[in-house]
Amino acid sequence: MIFCGPVPVRRQNPVKKHYDCDKCPSYCCSYPRIQLEGGDLKRLAEHFAMTKKEARKRFTKKDSSEENGRKAPRILRHKEDEIFGTICTFFDHDARGCGIYEARPQTCRDYPGRKRCGYYEFLSFERDAQQDPDYIAVTGN
Repeated sequence: MIFCGPVPVRRQNPVKKHYDCDKCPSYCCSYPRIQLEGGDLKRLAEHFAMTKKEARKRFTKKDSSEENGRKAPRILRHKEDEIFGTICTFFDHDARGCGIYEARPQTCRDYPGRKRCGYYEFLSFERDAQQDPDYIAVTGN
């Protein structure tokens, strides 16, 4: 007997996250190297109704930390932040979150890449220790 119909696929249960980004002051947005990949620049340009060239010039810069003769990737520019010193140029200070969530780069979409976030665990521990649910723990530079 030959089966020609669609093959049933068992869906895995989604991995339960052990963090809540809504309770975080957006530590990951303060990373100095938020690298653009693939269609990120195109997505940003479309979001702001501009050309890729304009978006590249306005929102990105060359990453100066690359070595070994490789082409330096483009990273997002930063702006001042009262908590972390600097933060992603698209960060919304009032909402304490991403100002371009639907158009955010792939690296932000994939973060942290696992079911746990190390900063969130650190933050939760410090908030418990300080007995303050709004305490903002920083790691220092």
